[in-house]
Amino acid sequence: MAHSPVSPADRPAERHRRTAGTFTDRVLGTRDWDAPAPVAGWVARDVIRHLCEWFPAFLTAGTGIELARGPSPDDDPAGAWQVHADAVQQLLDDPATAGRRLRNPRVGELPLAVAVDRFYTCDVFMHTWDLARATGQDDRLDPQLCAELLAGMERMEEAIRSSGHYGARVPVPDGSGPQTRLLGFIGRDPFR
Repeated sequence: MAHSPVSPADRPAERHRRTAGTFTDRVLGTRDWDAPAPVAGWVARDVIRHLCEWFPAFLTAGTGIELARGPSPDDDPAGAWQVHADAVQQLLDDPATAGRRLRNPRVGELPLAVAVDRFYTCDVFMHTWDLARATGQDDRLDPQLCAELLAGMERMEEAIRSSGHYGARVPVPDGSGPQTRLLGFIGRDPFR
């Protein structure tokens, strides 16, 4: 059976470029880094801290690759994000890393670009809503990607919930759109 080629827009490097670009727009629009975020106990800068801390550790453990580190999110959240996002993009754009693989006891072995796309870029996508919501910016997410992520995550709900990385599902009205359903699934109240 022949597979249709992946369009350039759907390749991990391009999806990251687009997703990180939207997130960067929200970073640049942030005026109060101490504004409460939709994640309990977090403020806007904690969204940056989360992305800049978990992924480098995950990447190093699974590949030995060390990403460039910027300033602390405490001192310069926008600077921390920009250095981090640029380092991830450089990793995805570098032909030398095209054949690299990531090994992780929880997820097995995957091509590096697939692992970045599946675990990290999708996380940036979902946290775009958190930062936008915390800072009063446009919080709309791509509905097609919301639907795709939700469909994939629902098939793994037990593993996702047991990971401790997602809160309890928040009920949403029947007939809600994909963004509302995705947010409810990952434990966010889309109406707050």
